[in-house]
Amino acid sequence: MKYFLSLFFLISSLKNGYSDKSRFKTDVLIIGGGTSGTMAGIQAARMGVKTIIVEETPWIGGMLTSAGVSAIDGNHNLPSGLWAEFREKLVKHYGNEEALASGWVSQVMFEPAVAQKILRQMCAKEPNLSIISSVKWLNIKKKSDGWIADLSDDITINAKILIDATELGDVATKMGVKYDVGMEAKSTYNERIAPEKANNIVQDLTYTVILKEFNKNVTINKPASYKKEAFICSCEKLCPDKQMPRLWDCEKMKTYGQLQNGKFMINWPINGNDFYVNMIEMNDTERQEAIRKAKEHTLNFVYFMQTELGWNTLGLADEFPTEDKMPLIPYHRESRRIHGLARPNMNHLEKPYDQAEPLYRTAIAVGDYPIDQHHGKNTNAPDLYYVPVPSFSIPLGSLIPQEVDNLIVAEKSISVSNLVNGASRLQPVVMGIGQAAGTLAALCVQDKTSPQKTSIRKVQDNLLKSKAYLLPFIDVKPNHPQFEAIQRIGATGILKGEGKNYKWSNQTWFYPDSVMTNQEVINALKVAYPSLKIQANEQVLSEKIVADDAFEILTKIQPVPAGYLQSIIKNYPDKNQPITRAMLADLIDKILDPFHRKEVDFRGIFR
Repeated sequence: MKYFLSLFFLISSLKNGYSDKSRFKTDVLIIGGGTSGTMAGIQAARMGVKTIIVEETPWIGGMLTSAGVSAIDGNHNLPSGLWAEFREKLVKHYGNEEALASGWVSQVMFEPAVAQKILRQMCAKEPNLSIISSVKWLNIKKKSDGWIADLSDDITINAKILIDATELGDVATKMGVKYDVGMEAKSTYNERIAPEKANNIVQDLTYTVILKEFNKNVTINKPASYKKEAFICSCEKLCPDKQMPRLWDCEKMKTYGQLQNGKFMINWPINGNDFYVNMIEMNDTERQEAIRKAKEHTLNFVYFMQTELGWNTLGLADEFPTEDKMPLIPYHRESRRIHGLARPNMNHLEKPYDQAEPLYRTAIAVGDYPIDQHHGKNTNAPDLYYVPVPSFSIPLGSLIPQEVDNLIVAEKSISVSNLVNGASRLQPVVMGIGQAAGTLAALCVQDKTSPQKTSIRKVQDNLLKSKAYLLPFIDVKPNHPQFEAIQRIGATGILKGEGKNYKWSNQTWFYPDSVMTNQEVINALKVAYPSLKIQANEQVLSEKIVADDAFEILTKIQPVPAGYLQSIIKNYPDKNQPITRAMLADLIDKILDPFHRKEVDFRGIFR
């Protein structure tokens, strides 16, 4: 069957007055069933709005599945929302968490076909969600009340909200959204590692491949363009330059992406199958030729491994529904970057609390990966290999174009600086971006408003209900009793986290069990209540805050009904009980509720 559409949607569309089964009406239309598009579809459907995903390949999941990048980078200590749900289903499939750590590059690795099955099952459980596969979008037009999209196979869809979840931001471009490609100059955002001059260089893409142990010689035919010199320093064995940076033992190159069931993911950046081409502005014919060359480059690498490294029993696995056994799409690390209502740069990641725009207050997704840009195939690009930054958040405004209504942008085309893209492009972050895009789209439909006018706090509330992180506090998991309160108060800036780098681990700590002094609490509250004044002597101010002090300070800001206050106080029978930061967040949340009472704009400024 060329495309799958649920009976629910067929019946619904007929009830909406369409007699032709190829014409449909929906609330949310998502173009691109990749990593973010799939998550957006699941989330929007769960929130009760009719949603259709259109994907041009037979598979959904994008880089997780169709591109074969089945080793999760980062967020292993941030089990957020749908990413956590997906991981738990992988654990159930393979039996335990240890089975996911099959290769040394990641704690979560899996066979692409297994992930495809899991994602399909997740989607199938949502009665409001339908997927049209193996169909391309041809044209999309803006209407006064939404969008009309013409697809191949004579399919037409009317929608209220449109999400661009394509790999390269093609829909947003077609709709007239402004964007950037390449690297900004240091003068643009004063990012400390940005190049002095702007350029149009994008990251290398990779045509990954899944190999399998066949226990017999399965050497492929020698590709016409093969030159072993291109790969001679992909690992230590044959490389004449033993002092070359990042020169690994060849066996580590193989076990790097070792999957379950005798399979190996080959996604090797060091003189391996990374491939440079900027295909963002190419037409379809040019793109297909670029993809052909990228595939050929990967096959050259496979032939090198089979012949020069002696791995002739490793051959192409039957992992994908393709004749050549290659993934359905290349792994795009970089796309267009739209001009959105917010654009975080490296400074927002490194010092989120020191910026003129406190974008962390509008956070909707988290990441903890370094700034990692692949430029091994372009000698004109800087070396941006694993630049550490603290763990970080993505602001809601990054998903919303400046000038086009009823359009949301996801995947890797969101509004960030080029350097931030090096950290925000990873799978769990993009999954979080997709979940936020679906949340925003559903609220727009339910509230009959546009993304630009939707309450940021309402989006964040719904994400918290889904156990998604807003802020990347590594020491407060979703099962913590004060998780939501800590996330909400953290998103006001009253109680802040501390960013750290430990080796390649990027973290932000909240310290929920620590206790602040009275003066520290007063200073923290002044972020949201600048006129707060508490009369007390220096000794009292320097003491650790206890229950009695906490209630006095908070009710000084916001008097509350006596009955409600007593219902809170009764949980603290000892008035001298020290109040931890987790308790304090809960008390601020319940007594003052600044998260809801102090709305923010897309720059993070209190309204």
